[in-house]
This record gives sequence, C-alpha cells and structure tokens, in this order.
Amino acid sequence: MGIAKQEAQIKQIDALHGQLAAYRPYEGDRLVQLRKYYRLGLTWTSNAIEGSSYTESETKILLEDGITVAGKTLRETMAALGHAKAYDYMFTLIGKKGVSEQDILAMHGMLDGGMETGTAGEYRTTAVFVTGTTFKFPPAGEIPVLMQTLFAQTMPGFASLHPVVQSAKIHKEIVTVHPFSDGNGRVARLAMNTLLIQHGYMPVQIYPVIRQDYIDSLRCAQTQGDDSDFIELILQQEIESQKEILRIIKE
Repeated sequence: MGIAKQEAQIKQIDALHGQLAAYRPYEGDRLVQLRKYYRLGLTWTSNAIEGSSYTESETKILLEDGITVAGKTLRETMAALGHAKAYDYMFTLIGKKGVSEQDILAMHGMLDGGMETGTAGEYRTTAVFVTGTTFKFPPAGEIPVLMQTLFAQTMPGFASLHPVVQSAKIHKEIVTVHPFSDGNGRVARLAMNTLLIQHGYMPVQIYPVIRQDYIDSLRCAQTQGDDSDFIELILQQEIESQKEILRIIKE
C-alpha cells in the first residue's frame, strides 16, 4: 500500500510540476513575491511547530516591517529573524548540487539567538533526550563521523530517488542523527527545502495543524525503521504547496 500510494503521489507531483513549468522562469516581481511568500511561511511554520507563539501575521510584521511584538520572548523573536536569515542563505545554494556538511553548519549558525544552548553552528557535545520517543539518539562522540558519512555516502545513495523522496529522506536522516543540541528540526527542514528548490520543486511547509502527524511519522521511521508514512506526508505537502502556488499565479 505504501509504495502504491507514493507512486500515485509522485505521479500527481510530476503532473503539477509540469503545469508550473508553463509559468517558468520565475522572474521579476513574480520571483520576488514567491520568495517573500515562502520566507514568511517557512519561518512561521518551522518555528511554530517547535513551540513559538508567534502567529503568521506577527511573523510578517517582524520580518517585513522590523517591528517586534509585545509579550514575545527575545528567543522567539531571534528564532524568527535567524530562520529568515537561513532561508535567504538557502537561496544562494540554488546553483549547487545537493547540500554539504558546511551548508548545514552555516544554516544552523544563522539560527543564533533563537537557540536555547548558545551553540549555534556547532555539533552537540552532550547526550540528547527527546520526550515522546523511545529512540536512542547517537552519542555525541559519534556525531562528526556520522555527519561525514551522511554527506559522503548516504546522500549520494539517494541520488536515484525522486527529488521529493530524496529530500524527505535527507530530512529524516538529519533528525535521526540529531547532531545539534537544539534546532535539529529547523535545520532538517531547511536542508530538505534546499534540495527541493535545487530540483525546481516548491518548498514544503509543515503547518502546526499537522504537527502531530509529522512527529508521529518521524518517530515511526526512527523506532521501527519504516519511513513510508513520513515520505507520504512530505509528498502530500509538496502537492499542497504546488497547488497553492498554481492558484496564486493564476489569480
């Protein structure tokens, strides 16, 4: 069932991708508007599922007008600004093929003041415990080698997969290694979306309303070794993203 569903989703993605191709290349005002749309959306959703109380409209005011919101913590504010900075960096990687270990460290470093630990851009040196899962994350001492292996061996092994499946698997691999003390989810989503835009697909947004499904599917992938639910969730969100952009362009 899992493979059949994924194949149907991929078929739909490719059909929508073809429809979007009729409006390419994205240039001028259209390109500016698309980047602004995702800069706001990805920053809001990525931080919201990590517990930020910033609403979408409050995030828009902060990013576009530079106005902070009363009652919000400094950490939440810096998390939004840091993610927007990492998003801008993501677009400098469009011409590259894939994401490197250095790119991951750079994007994590840009999260800066939004981190609880003050170790932005650095691999964790202590054990990590995540509530709600029985999965045991790798010891801190293994992180450098695991990350080197991820980028030198694991990622190249995904090259034959459909780009959206490939991006989902990279996301899953990063959060499973859990290389940082904080910000693993945000960096994994940035890496996933970098791969998507490099292949000409729309970025994927994980809205707060599907947060539990997102977390549950990741936990299943980690504890049971079955990432089909997670891949299907990412494929579906790509479909929704493509449909939304088609609607916006046509309007």
